[in-house]
Amino acid sequence: MRTSMTMAAAILMGLALIGCAPEADPPVPTTDAAARTPAPDQEPAAGDSELAGTEWRLVKIAEMNDTTHVPDDSAKYTLALGADGGATIRADCNRGTGTWGSTGKGNLHFGPIAATRALCPPESISEVYLKQFQWIVSYVMSDGHLFLATMADGSIIEFEPFD
Repeated sequence: MRTSMTMAAAILMGLALIGCAPEADPPVPTTDAAARTPAPDQEPAAGDSELAGTEWRLVKIAEMNDTTHVPDDSAKYTLALGADGGATIRADCNRGTGTWGSTGKGNLHFGPIAATRALCPPESISEVYLKQFQWIVSYVMSDGHLFLATMADGSIIEFEPFD
């Protein structure tokens, strides 16, 4: 009897602690993430992609929940895809670098992005922009614009060429 009461008390305390815990980002689905990131020995060089050596400015981020994020100045939100597989990102007052790859036309993924964490002005969409890269799985080019799609079409990120 005493063991049952001790166990019940421990469960109730655990549930209380869980209820007080801050919300965390949802876990990354390992099956989907593994499917979108090919093994390094299977990945063609970034230089083989039509995206190699291109630079882009953000036009907007359209989320599946009908939220649209438009930068106050598109020149503050850029993406450069190097022929060497390196990616350089400007996200308002933050900068990021990482890698990108493609296993064929329409396929695109990014490795982890190392970014500064400066506090940008309140109207900045820096954090929203930077969070997109971990979920990107494909792209389409249309009318000179680049459209990146995230997993399950959660967001469509539109870019225009950087002049």
